[in-house]
Amino acid sequence: MTDMITSEAGMRGGRIRTVLRALLANEAAGGLVLMAVGVLALVVANSPLAPAYFGALKTDVLELSILHWINDALMAVFFLLVGLEIKREMLDGQLRTWPDRALPGIAALGGMLVPALIYVAVNLGTPETLRGWAIPAATDIAFALGVLSLLGPRVPVSLKVFLTALAILDDLGAVLIIAVFYTADLSPVFLVGTLAVLGVLVGLNRSGVERLLPYLIVGVILWFLVLQSGVHATVAGVLLAIAIPLRRTPGRPEASGCALIRLEHALQPWVAFLIVPIFGFANAGVSFAGMSASALAQPVPLGIALGLFVGKQLGVFAFAWGAIRAGLADVPAHATWAQLYGVAILCGIGFTMSLFIGLLAFPTSEALQDEVKIGVLAGSVLSALAGAALLRMTRSEAERAAISPI
Repeated sequence: MTDMITSEAGMRGGRIRTVLRALLANEAAGGLVLMAVGVLALVVANSPLAPAYFGALKTDVLELSILHWINDALMAVFFLLVGLEIKREMLDGQLRTWPDRALPGIAALGGMLVPALIYVAVNLGTPETLRGWAIPAATDIAFALGVLSLLGPRVPVSLKVFLTALAILDDLGAVLIIAVFYTADLSPVFLVGTLAVLGVLVGLNRSGVERLLPYLIVGVILWFLVLQSGVHATVAGVLLAIAIPLRRTPGRPEASGCALIRLEHALQPWVAFLIVPIFGFANAGVSFAGMSASALAQPVPLGIALGLFVGKQLGVFAFAWGAIRAGLADVPAHATWAQLYGVAILCGIGFTMSLFIGLLAFPTSEALQDEVKIGVLAGSVLSALAGAALLRMTRSEAERAAISPI
C-alpha cells in the first residue's frame, strides 16, 4: 500500500514538474518573441508604413474591426489558457495548498494594491482618467520570464516558480477586475443565455465527458453570448476553463489522459508564439510624431509608469517581506533577499495585461490609449532593465543554500 502511495505521489510530482517546465519554457521563449514584436510595432508605427498599419487595424471584417477581433476573440483564447493555468495550479500544482499560496498570494496582493494607489494619487486632479487605476496592477508573465531566461542559472528555479505563481494569481485578480469594473451595459437576455450555456458545460463535466470537442463547440457559443451580454468577451475564456475537467484517466499517462492538461499543452505554443505576439504588435504601436518628452509627465502615462516601476517592486517586496517575517510563508529555496527584490522589480513588466486593461479603461479615446501605451512601455522597460541588472549582479549569491534573515 505504501509503495502504491509513493508511486502515485511520484507520478503526480513528475506530471506537475513536466507541466511546469513546459509552461516556463514556452512563456520564457514567448516573452522574448513579445519583446521583439513590441519593438517592431514601434518601428512600424513611426515609419512610412504607419498609415497602412493603423488603417489595417481599423478595417472592418464581419462588422468588427480587425483590432476588435484581436482584442475580443484571439485574446479570449489567451484568457482560456490563463484560466486553465489558474485551475491546474490551484487544484493540482504549485498553488494547491494554502502554505503554497501564501507567499505569491500575499506578494501579488501588494503588487496590485500599491501600483493602483500610486496611479490614483497621480490622477486625483483629473477625475476622467481615474478609470485607469487597474492598468499598472498587472504583471506580464511571458515578458518577465523572458527576461529571467536571459539570465540563465543565475536565478534559482524557486524564484522562477515564485514569479510564475505570483503572475498567475495576479492574472486571477486582473480577470476579476475586468469582470467587475470594466463591464458595459448588461443585457439580461444574453446573461441568462450565458448562465444556461455554463450549465451545459458543467453538465458535460459532471457527466464525465473527457473529449475536448464538445467543450470547445459550446465554448464558442459561450463567447458569443458573453460578447453580447456587456461583460467583456474574454471572460468567456476563463469561464470555459473552469468547466474543463482535471481528472486522471486510468490506464493512460497522466499528462495525456487529462483533458485540461491536454488542452493547456495544445494552446501554450499558439498563445505564446502567435496570439500574444499578434496582440502586442496590434496594440504596442504608438506614433511619436509631434510628441515631446513632456508627454510622459501627463497624469495617465506618469501614473502608469510610476505604478509599474515603483509601485510593483515596493508592493511585491514589502508584502513578501512582511509575510516571511510574520512566519506566514517561507523564503524561496536558495534565494537571497537581493534576488527576491530583483524579481519584485521584474513584476513591474505589465505589457500584455496592462495594455489590455488600458483599452478597456479608455475605449473611445485614442489619445488616452496612446498615453496608456507610453506609460506601459516606459514602466515595463525600466522594470526589465533594472530587474535584470540587479539579478545579474547577484550571481555569486545564488549559490547560497539558504537565505539569511534581515
